[in-house]
Amino acid sequence: MSEGAGGRVSRGQLELLGTGTSSGVPVIGCTCAICTSDDPRDQRLRTSAALRFCDPTGLDRIWLLDVSPDHRTQALKSGITRCDAILITHTHVDHVWGLDEVRRYNAIMESSIDLFAESNAIETLERIYEHIFHAHRNANNSFVANLIANHVTPGKSIERHGLRMTPVRLLHGRLPIVGWRIDTVDGGDGGGLFPMAYCTDVSGIPPETYAALRDLKTLVLDMLRFRAHPTHFTVDQAVAHASEIAAQNTVFVHMTHDIKHSEVDPILPAGMSLGFDGLRLPCAPC
Repeated sequence: MSEGAGGRVSRGQLELLGTGTSSGVPVIGCTCAICTSDDPRDQRLRTSAALRFCDPTGLDRIWLLDVSPDHRTQALKSGITRCDAILITHTHVDHVWGLDEVRRYNAIMESSIDLFAESNAIETLERIYEHIFHAHRNANNSFVANLIANHVTPGKSIERHGLRMTPVRLLHGRLPIVGWRIDTVDGGDGGGLFPMAYCTDVSGIPPETYAALRDLKTLVLDMLRFRAHPTHFTVDQAVAHASEIAAQNTVFVHMTHDIKHSEVDPILPAGMSLGFDGLRLPCAPC
């Protein structure tokens, strides 16, 4: 239990657990300049994040945004020992293949964990993780995660722990997915982080979504590489959309081994920067 927050969310902090594309960086079998770089900012686990905050009752909370295949490594590096909610953007392997690891939080906390995702994503997770979501069918009484699936709809908000989470529609190629906008219920900035939005794996933002991304303090946005890609923003596209959204601070994630941190970060516009594994937001300067 932390010191009381006077009925308001406080100490909001978003840690980027991973900032790499589906292959991670270094890429297996690659000897390019980025994959062999000695700059730790060029070493990228698969993209996911942890949102830490103190809720209005004074309890420290952690929400996960996606659960990558690298989650065990990420959790040990970050010191994560609890999980109060999991927000899923979509069910590609690099974003949900670590879900089995959250069983440790169930054991530590002796409670279930709320998972929030669109209905089609929940259906996919129930198929992939039948041993979790239909544990009664398991041959043995195994140690599996205890998750409560909450169906969400883009544009409809849900409140938990003093925060308001709103899924927003994004396009990942032809696949509709969601990003997450998170505000404090009390209207404060929680220590400078909120309102924030987490928008990974994006190749298009529908016009109606822009209204849901206004007045942000913090934006985390997809940026794959310089060359065109059918399901992700390029560097130029990401910068253009970030300029349109106009958050106070934009940090880019989901980068492949075409992106060398020391070369690309300095050329980005003011208020924009490359993320890296372990970066905690807000930061000053970022």
